[in-house]
Amino acid sequence: MSAYTPAPTGTGARAQVQRAGAFLAGMVMPNLGAFIAFGLITALFIPTGWINTFAGTVKSPLLITTQIGTMVGPLIVILIPILIAFTGGKNVYGHRGGVVGTVAFIGAMVSPLALQLKGLSLNGEPPIAPKSLGDLGPNILAAFILGPLGALLIKLWDGVIEGKVRGGFEMLVDNFSAGIIGGGLGVFGLYVIGPVTFWIAQGLGSLVNSLVNLNILPLVSIIVEPAKVLFLNNALNHGVFTPLGAEQVAGGAGKSILFMIETNPGPGLGILTAMLLFGPRAIRPTVPAAMVVHFLGGIHEIYFPYVLMKPILVIAAIVGGASGVLWESIFGLGLVGPASPGSIIAWALVSPPDNIVLNLLGIFIAAGVTFVIGMLLLGFGRKETATDAALDLEAAQEKSKQNKAKSKNQPAPSV
Repeated sequence: MSAYTPAPTGTGARAQVQRAGAFLAGMVMPNLGAFIAFGLITALFIPTGWINTFAGTVKSPLLITTQIGTMVGPLIVILIPILIAFTGGKNVYGHRGGVVGTVAFIGAMVSPLALQLKGLSLNGEPPIAPKSLGDLGPNILAAFILGPLGALLIKLWDGVIEGKVRGGFEMLVDNFSAGIIGGGLGVFGLYVIGPVTFWIAQGLGSLVNSLVNLNILPLVSIIVEPAKVLFLNNALNHGVFTPLGAEQVAGGAGKSILFMIETNPGPGLGILTAMLLFGPRAIRPTVPAAMVVHFLGGIHEIYFPYVLMKPILVIAAIVGGASGVLWESIFGLGLVGPASPGSIIAWALVSPPDNIVLNLLGIFIAAGVTFVIGMLLLGFGRKETATDAALDLEAAQEKSKQNKAKSKNQPAPSV
């Protein structure tokens, strides 16, 4: 398990979801720099990016942008999935596990290419052999599976032969066993995992497109916003939305609304603004600093204690988040890469030039709706005494620390 996401404890359903989400997040989070590099290069140097847009050369892109833009495909199709596979293997069994897991993934990475070259149709149309890996799109789901699987198998093998190899042959056996297991899993990935994950990704992509077309994607906020308060935000964002968003971007869309669902700082800003103006007086002085850390720094966890103090405020977050997603769906908005951390600055940096104003308006719409509903739910600040509010905040902060401690496998610190 990565140091970024220590394993949760417990045996309940929430703990199981947290554990799975933490493991997925542990494969993605150490590599977010690569995602951000991909997003920035895409935003700046693709034909419709910032540079060509401002230079008025969208139809005839500048040579330097064309040259630098050639990095976009390899970054998302080759580098990022390989990094995820290696990190997953390394988290299971160190560097050796990372190597085997990466070799295992390569088969799945080229699998759609092999299928099309064999004359099999992937979309119901006559097959056309891709000219390069860049035409395939990233198979991040396969990286999530084969990276840890390869590491687990080599770990089991090493356990079986430990102490049974004659002196002087250890390196030979270690290298050949890693090569054989990695190569065998690569073939397995080529013919089994690759096709399965490719079809799953195609199906999920179709489902997401259907939700967008039917304007019901906002309903995901019913799940996202309460889960965030329970510190399942990384499981949702890095385990679901980031990989699927990357698939959409690489598939030709150039941007994805999925990068915006969990990272939108609007609902949190709305909650904090409502608490600042209409929350219990005893806690209002704590809110401005939280607003800066959340909205400009992108650290969403800072507003969770305020929601836990008044759990009914999760309704405001749900409606506000859904309003933002609805706005983004209506206008076909999206980001070209993950916004990490989820701040307004990160959103601006990875927004397509022609979407930036509408994207930022989506943040403020989500914040405004959340604020209005939060204000009503707080009863305009007339429901509690200052003493009770202070005690409630202290209890809420402790509850928040306990939730976070459970998701990070460490004892809750004292207040």
